[in-house]
Amino acid sequence: MVVKRTRTVLVTGFTPFGGEATNPSWEIVKALPDTISGWQVEKLKVPTEFGKAIDVTTRAIDKLAPDIVLCFGQAGGRSRMSVERVAINIDDARIADNAGKQILDQPIRSGAPAAYFCTVPIKAMVAAMAKAEIPAEVSNSAGTFVCNHLIYGVLHHIALKEMTARAGFIHVPFLESQIVDRPNTPAMSLPTMIEGAKAAIMAAIKYRADLKLVGGSLH
Repeated sequence: MVVKRTRTVLVTGFTPFGGEATNPSWEIVKALPDTISGWQVEKLKVPTEFGKAIDVTTRAIDKLAPDIVLCFGQAGGRSRMSVERVAINIDDARIADNAGKQILDQPIRSGAPAAYFCTVPIKAMVAAMAKAEIPAEVSNSAGTFVCNHLIYGVLHHIALKEMTARAGFIHVPFLESQIVDRPNTPAMSLPTMIEGAKAAIMAAIKYRADLKLVGGSLH
């Protein structure tokens, strides 16, 4: 008897950083349902620390063998949910991480590729969020702090291990509670961002499920 493996999405969010009391990325992730479109949703809280963020997430990838890895992070000042196109091999931090480390102009992985494109369907995800009336966009820069650090590390790990998992990153605005003392700063409500995340995940699942085995490998 063949046991069918449960299809899995690993979704990550960060701990608060930069003096904030909350991080909308984790608030979104922990509020997601345990299943979406029949797929299991595994949730992981990631420390906002260089090095440790990648270690914690790649251990979870190795343990769970997810079909999709979708990371979320806060991008204060943005007004839309931003689906990232690319991760670059550089750490250049404007502020220190939660361990007090501020890395300047250093590669994430020495000798590794300069960049990796995210492998989720970024435009289909943005279209799905727009259809749900969630402000969304494709972004061509994930920055050079721990968010970019994490998704680069995830994509590099998947490439090195020749995994078939698809991976991506979504930056989210501040929560409304975070801009009380920040006049004219964009924000978005938590329920709106949760709906946006679900729409994006469903689009990624549809894309992943539609992939066909060609010559023994996924294309």
